Amino acid sequence: MVKPESFNDDEGFFAPCPMLDTFSVPNNTACARLGLLARIGRFLSTEDNAAAALSEVLRWLYRDQGYARGVVTLLNDAEDEISADITAAGVPTDTGSLMRYRPGEGITGRVIATNSPVYLAGVQPQDGFLDRSGLRQGLDLSRLAFFCVPIQYRGKAVGALSADRPLSEVADPEGDLRLLAEVAYLIGPFVQRRRLEDRLEAYQRVHIATFDRLVGRSPAMEAVSRLAAKVAGVDTSVLITGETGTGKGVLAQLIHDLSPRRAKPCIEVNCGAIPESLVESELFGHEKGSFTGASARRAGVFERAQGGTVFLDEIGELPPGVQTRLLRVLQTKRFERVGGSETIVSDARIIAATNRHLEGDIVAGRFRSDLYYRLNVFPIHMPPLRERGKADMMLLADVFVERFSREMGKTIVRIDTPAIDMLTAYHWPGNVREMENVIERAAVMAEGDVIHGHHLPPSLQMNRYQTKPGQGGPEEDSAFADRVANFEIELITEALKDTSGNQSQAAKRLGLSKRMIQYKIRLYGIDWQRFK
Repeated sequence: MVKPESFNDDEGFFAPCPMLDTFSVPNNTACARLGLLARIGRFLSTEDNAAAALSEVLRWLYRDQGYARGVVTLLNDAEDEISADITAAGVPTDTGSLMRYRPGEGITGRVIATNSPVYLAGVQPQDGFLDRSGLRQGLDLSRLAFFCVPIQYRGKAVGALSADRPLSEVADPEGDLRLLAEVAYLIGPFVQRRRLEDRLEAYQRVHIATFDRLVGRSPAMEAVSRLAAKVAGVDTSVLITGETGTGKGVLAQLIHDLSPRRAKPCIEVNCGAIPESLVESELFGHEKGSFTGASARRAGVFERAQGGTVFLDEIGELPPGVQTRLLRVLQTKRFERVGGSETIVSDARIIAATNRHLEGDIVAGRFRSDLYYRLNVFPIHMPPLRERGKADMMLLADVFVERFSREMGKTIVRIDTPAIDMLTAYHWPGNVREMENVIERAAVMAEGDVIHGHHLPPSLQMNRYQTKPGQGGPEEDSAFADRVANFEIELITEALKDTSGNQSQAAKRLGLSKRMIQYKIRLYGIDWQRFK
C-alpha cells in the first residue's frame, strides 16, 4: 500500500490502493472503505462539536458508500431512554426528535439491549421495524436493506448506528455490517470523551458561577449551590424561600444563567410592588381599550420572556384572581391578554420566591393550595446570614470591600480586628443586603487602606464593650464614654495583633505603661491571648 504524496481529506489517506489489485474486489471497495475509516478516525480525534462531527460522518457514509437515512441514537445517562439527536443531512431535526425508544423497543432498542448488530434484507412487518420517524413512508420497505449496529464503549452499548440502502446494491451484507461496526467502534470513545468533557465544562461553569454569585462556603450555602446546579438544566418550577435580603433574586438569576435558557431573557416581577389593578396586565399583557388608559396593545411578562425565565418575587403577595390565572399557566402553558380572546402559548420557566410562610397563608385562605403545590416542585431555602457562620460573613465582607473599593477608586486592603469582631457579633436582621449597605458606608468613611470599627454604623457597636452600670453619668455622658471605649478597644486590639499578643510591646507602641494597658485589657474584657 502506497501513501500518496499529497493529503486530501475528501479523497482519503489510503488512495489509490494498488496492492489490492490482485484480489477480486470490485471498484476497489475495500480500499475505499479503509480510506473512509482512516478519515473518520482522524476527524473524530480532533473535533469538539459532537453533533456536527457525527452529522458529518453520516454525510460521508451516504456520499462515499450509499448508506441513506443514517441515524446515531444514544442512550441517556439514566439508561432508560434512547434518543436520535444526530441524523444525516436532509433529515429534519424535528423528525429526529420523534425517534425515542426504550431499551429493547424496536430494532434500535433491541440492538442496544442485546449489544448485537441487526441486518434486514428487506424490511417485513414482523421484523419489529417501527419507523417512528416516518422517514421511509412511501418507500417499498421490502426493497430496502436495513443495517443497525451497536455503538460500544469498553464493550458496553451506549448507542446505535443505523442506515439503509437499496437491497439490489448489497453484494456483501457482512462486509457492510463490518464497515458500520468499525465506524461505530470509532464513534463510541468519541461520544464518551465529549460527554465527559461536557460534564467537566458544566461543572466548571457551575463552580465559577456559584462562587462569583453565591459567596459562602458554609454547609448551608454548599447545599444551595448543589441544588441550583441540579435544577438549572431542567424546566422544573422552583420555589425559593428565605428572609428578606438573603439573596433569593441572586439565586434565581444564577439558575437561569446556568440553564439552557440563558440566552433568552430573565424577567423579574416584584408581585408586592405592583398595584393590584395592574398585576394581571403586567403578567399577561392587555389589548387596546381593555381598561381605562390602555391606549395600545401591550405584551405581558410571560409573552416577553418566551424561551426564557420569569422570576416572580414575593409570590405570596399575588391577589387571589391572579393566582388562579397563574395556576392555569403552570398547568397548561396557556393564557390570554387582559381584554383579549386569543390564546397564547407560554414557553417560559417560572421561578418564584417568597419571605412569607405560605403554608400558613394557605390555612388562612390567602394563598391557593393547588398553586403552592405547583410552584413548590423543587424548593430551595436561602439561609439567613446569622446561621451561615463567621467565615461566610467575612467572605461576604471581603467581597463587598473589594467591590466598593474599586468603584470608589480607593485602595482598601483589609478590615481591622475590632471591626471584624463587630461584624461577626452582629445578628444581621437585614441579612446580606444589610451587610452590603454597611460595608458601602464603611468604604465611604475610610480614609486610609483599613476599615476600622469606628467606620461602622452605631448599630454594630459591640454591646459587650458598652459602659457598665455605675461607670457613666447621664445618658449623654454614657454614649460619649461608649464611643471613647470603642476607640480605645480598636487601638489596643490592633497593637496586640501587631505584636502577637505581647502586652509590653503593645503598651510601648501606644505610649502607655504596661500597667495601664493591662488595666484597659481587664476593663474591656479583651482576649489578648488569641493574638499569641
